Amino acid sequence: MIRTLTRRYTLRTSSSCNRTRMSSDNSGKYHQNLIPDANDDDDGMDIRNEEQPMVHQNVGAGTPHHDLQSDMDMMKERFAKLLLGEDMSGGGKGVYSALALSNAVTNLAASIFGEKGKLEPLAPERKARWRKEMDWLLSVTDHIVEFVPSQQISKDGTNMEVMVTRQRSDLLANIPGLLKLDAILIETLDNFGQEQEFWYVSKNENQDMDNSSQRDDKWWHPIVKVPENGLSETSRKRLQYQKESVNQVLKAAMNINAQVLSEIQIPESYIDSLPKNGRESLGDSIYKSITVDSFDPLQFLSAMDFSTEHKVLDFKNRIEASILIWKRKMNQKDGWNPWGSGISSGKRELFEVRAETILLLLKQQFPGVAQSSLDISKIQENRDVGLAIQESYSRVLESLAFSVMSRIEDVLHADSLTRTQRCSEIDCSGDTDTLGIK
Repeated sequence: MIRTLTRRYTLRTSSSCNRTRMSSDNSGKYHQNLIPDANDDDDGMDIRNEEQPMVHQNVGAGTPHHDLQSDMDMMKERFAKLLLGEDMSGGGKGVYSALALSNAVTNLAASIFGEKGKLEPLAPERKARWRKEMDWLLSVTDHIVEFVPSQQISKDGTNMEVMVTRQRSDLLANIPGLLKLDAILIETLDNFGQEQEFWYVSKNENQDMDNSSQRDDKWWHPIVKVPENGLSETSRKRLQYQKESVNQVLKAAMNINAQVLSEIQIPESYIDSLPKNGRESLGDSIYKSITVDSFDPLQFLSAMDFSTEHKVLDFKNRIEASILIWKRKMNQKDGWNPWGSGISSGKRELFEVRAETILLLLKQQFPGVAQSSLDISKIQENRDVGLAIQESYSRVLESLAFSVMSRIEDVLHADSLTRTQRCSEIDCSGDTDTLGIK
């Protein structure tokens, strides 16, 4: 791996790279190895498509030799930690390589982005570090391959079918998409480096501010200030457009993350911890509401108490557990199982569909909610390196997109309050077109 990445820094224009391959048999079992084969030769196929634009591939090009050496030393240290499963003592107590890579992506994003409190560009050194270190981590996916048939013509003109290696299909589909989403978010933040009509002040600098101008759930963020007449129509439309763009990124990242999590096997430890039936998991009140003859998911959610994130997360855990319980009962209905009950399979399937609908609506309503117990259990027990990278990368992009969209909503919220207050001061008498209040 170190040798492969060294060539990325020094031989970008070379037509071939040494690659270590993780082979898979026809049954779809992938053999993963993070350590390159010492016998690799230059006839290896470059798995990453050279014609495909890769946002993070040009990191390090043209840097001075001492900077390159410093990056190489840092990269060796990072990969040594990953190969040891984060156990630098070498005592064999490290975590799985998949979890180590997932933690590396998560920790890198936390150190670069933190919790975005302002709409502002990333500092150049932070942006460079994000691209450089993500390129290191994503390089692992170059070595996760599968066998695919290919036509090859021999020297005597004979056409024959041979098996060649190609980057695994899920990585080939998702990694370029995630890189594109990453680029859109960074570009959106860069756009806020231009002169804006809003600015931020700390609470200490704004002692006389009306407390109603900031939402209670954002009390720790800097306070957004806009001109006394509110934002201009052009600025307001630009913010609305950026909000919609980031919302599309959020939805795409959520879809990829949900799809990847669905492919990770549910750990037995989580299954063993489940209650024996859906009623016990949901509680009598929620269970009765879901199993009534006439069911409206929107009305059901509107009646729930989601006043805190803890309550949302607890409800999400209960719904996911009940869905899994009902699925297992239906899959085991032909034989004896300890999950059995007197409910017919048809009704159980109906309850499962209702619960899945509720879960989908809940994720859409609270996109920034913390991971559920099922998701955490899957991530911790997952051993597939490719899935781990896709899950962690999509998760940090989802979190960043949600933060950026929330900060845009803060500005629009401050603008709305300012215009409403201004309108009340001048007695608009129903004519609000001048201030743009609809």
